[in-house]
Amino acid sequence: MTVLDDIAEVEAIVASARDAQRRFEANGSQVRYDRAAQAAAWAIMEPSRNTHLAELAVQTTGLGNVPDKITKNHRKTLGLMRDIADAKTYGVISENAQTGITEIARPIGVIGAVVPSTNPAATPANNIINALKCGNAIVLSPSPKGVPACEVLIGYIHAEFGKIGEDHDLVQMVPGKGSKEKTQRLLEISDLIVVTGSQNNVKRAYTSGTPALAVGAGNVTVIVDETCDLDATAEKITASKTFDNATSCSSENSIVVLDAIYDDFIAALARAGGATITDEASIVTKLWPDGHLNRSVIAQDADKMLQALGMENDVPAGTKFLAVETKGIGPDHPLSGEKLSLIAALYRADDFEHALKTTREIVAFQGAGHSVGIHSDNADHVNQLANAVPTCRVIVNQAHTFATGGSFTNGMPFSLSMGCGSWGGNSIDDNVHWKHFMQTTKIIREIPAREPKVEDIFAGYWDAAGR
Repeated sequence: MTVLDDIAEVEAIVASARDAQRRFEANGSQVRYDRAAQAAAWAIMEPSRNTHLAELAVQTTGLGNVPDKITKNHRKTLGLMRDIADAKTYGVISENAQTGITEIARPIGVIGAVVPSTNPAATPANNIINALKCGNAIVLSPSPKGVPACEVLIGYIHAEFGKIGEDHDLVQMVPGKGSKEKTQRLLEISDLIVVTGSQNNVKRAYTSGTPALAVGAGNVTVIVDETCDLDATAEKITASKTFDNATSCSSENSIVVLDAIYDDFIAALARAGGATITDEASIVTKLWPDGHLNRSVIAQDADKMLQALGMENDVPAGTKFLAVETKGIGPDHPLSGEKLSLIAALYRADDFEHALKTTREIVAFQGAGHSVGIHSDNADHVNQLANAVPTCRVIVNQAHTFATGGSFTNGMPFSLSMGCGSWGGNSIDDNVHWKHFMQTTKIIREIPAREPKVEDIFAGYWDAAGR
């Protein structure tokens, strides 16, 4: 097929999705929207299918591990279904007698979703459920390695749709192996784009002419201060860092530890499975042998990573990840960036102000807007961090990967896509969730006048500045 044929095929798929969405909306109801979302959720959560999707994802992408992908597919979807269970996304959703405004939920239309190879089932499922819940159709554009898992997921969803008589054309994907031309055309002709993955795709989304929900790069830094429970902190960081072999944008990439408890924390980290490496140069040389991340290390199991680095005999048995001591930050110090592997940079801070400075510099280099973490019982430290660093999320005393995208023990919406605000070049600063897949029509009725007197507005200003 030629590029023109590919583009024509994308256009035909979007056209069929648009027709299906119009029928979905014209004959819609809250019950129907909810049932379609439930069908998509059960398609990935049913245990045998979840397992197959997880196995297929690891087999075809070479990223992550099967048990954690099973957990991710289950918990992310279950959490999302909890979040949307009582959400009103059809018909009148609010009436305010005081303002005279009635809000009616309306779908956006056809959602174009670009999804990454790191989560080739969980991320598309999340987008599909949100889209259906709000009365939309959706067309996916997976990364080339994510195509097999995406195809199987959509097949499972269509099987569930068959049970409830729902239209298969509501959920489709760009056919065949992905290409920039096909993805670009999807970006241009959808009604809304949701992009998770490479910053190149994010930039293309924002310049496509279509409204876009796109997210920034992760490069999580966490501070460990003298007030935290060191063993609990080490266990949380280890569990988070090693989950799905660090495929998540919310994995800890840098750990900043205060000098007062540095040695004790290193000991706690060792007990949790984190081996501290003092020879930074040897790691950097092997991790970036040609200026690019070593593919034999990216998102691999610990034993494979250590073998690729030639370090299997240099660390204790049972090592789960490496914490590499460093001081450098910026483009000449790649350890300070996102590593997509079971390796974290380890910084020693003289005091909390130094820890803040280090965190600011790391985030300014990479990961602005995404999230940072802190393990502390000092409320002032938490607030100082939140006000000192350009970040949309400060995760407190939690395993970062499990907390950032929503958890059953915090109030964040379940999501696999984190908006990073203006700091990260994004239009949103919260987790991408169902409200972003819906718009409203407002009925505005006349109400009694509420016109203030000029002196009511400016009296305080006149007192301070004069008239």
